[in-house]
Amino acid sequence: MKPSGMTSRDLVNIAARRVRPHKAGHSGTLDPLAEGVLVLGVGRASRLTSFVQNYPKQYLASFRLGAESESGDLEQPLSEYPDDPVPALESLVAAAKSLTGEVVQVPSAYSAIWIDGKRACDRIRNGEQVDVPSRKVQVYDFKIVKYDYPNVELDITCGSGTYVRSLGVDLAASVGAHAVMTHLVRTRVGPFHASDAISIDQVRHDDLEPFVQPARLGVEHLPHLAVNDEDALRLINGLNVFGTAHYTPIDPLTGDAGPIKSSVPTDEGIAAAIRTDGRLIAIVRGKTKEYDPSWYPERVFPLEPRSLS
Repeated sequence: MKPSGMTSRDLVNIAARRVRPHKAGHSGTLDPLAEGVLVLGVGRASRLTSFVQNYPKQYLASFRLGAESESGDLEQPLSEYPDDPVPALESLVAAAKSLTGEVVQVPSAYSAIWIDGKRACDRIRNGEQVDVPSRKVQVYDFKIVKYDYPNVELDITCGSGTYVRSLGVDLAASVGAHAVMTHLVRTRVGPFHASDAISIDQVRHDDLEPFVQPARLGVEHLPHLAVNDEDALRLINGLNVFGTAHYTPIDPLTGDAGPIKSSVPTDEGIAAAIRTDGRLIAIVRGKTKEYDPSWYPERVFPLEPRSLS
C-alpha cells in the first residue's frame, strides 16, 4: 500500500533497492496525496506493468463541496464558495448515474498525464501554461456511499486513465456546485486488492519472497493460449506455436467470469501463453499468413525464475 505523502516513484525506488539485481516497476501512478494499491512488477514481470494498467480500478474518494482548488485536491490553496447550493442526496445520486458509462473528462493540469514528453504536473509547477486535452474514459460504477454536507464519499470503479478528482469535480458541477478532493484510496487494481497488499514498512524490512504473486495474475484479462512443455520451449527459444486462445470476460464489478470465447491468431491479437502447470511462459502475438496463422513470442519468461534473495 502506498502511503500518502510519497510518490509512486519513491515506493518503486525503495522496492528496487530491496530486490537488486532484479528490476522493479509500477503499474499506474498514484498522486502523492493518494494512498492505496500500487502493483509492482519485479524482475521480468516488470515488463507486464502495461498490461496491469488496463485492469479496472476501484477507489474510495472523499470530496468537500463548496470549495475548489486549481489542482482539484488539497495540494493547492482552496477557494471557498459559501453561496453554492446544498444539493440533495437524490440529486447527487442522479448526477453520479449520469457520469457512469463512457464519459468525456478533462484531467486537472496538475495530473500526471504526459503532454509532449513531460508530465502536465511538472510543466505547470515550472510555470508553463498547460492545456490538457479531453479524453474518453470508462466508469463502471459510481456510488455515493456517505453524504453529510459539505462532505461526500464516493466509491468508484473505472477503467484505465480515469482521473477520480475530475469525476468528483464534474459531479459537483452537475448540481451547480464546486468540489475539492480531500482524500483518495485505491482499493483494487483488477485481482489485486488492498486486503492483500503489504505496508511500506514491510517493503523496507521484510523478506519479500512470500509476497510475490504469480506473473499470470497480471494478464488474467488477456486471452489465454494453453501450451505444453514442447510449445513452451519453442516460445522460450523465439519460435512460433499453433493453437486457439480462449478468452473469459471478467465482470469489472463482481469479478465473475463470463462465457468462454475463442481467439484465433490475427495480426492485431495478443494472448498470454500459459503452460499446463499455470506458469506464464510468454506474451504472444498472432501473425496471419496464408500458410502459417500462428502465435509468435513478444515477451518471454524463464521457466525457472531466480529467487529475490
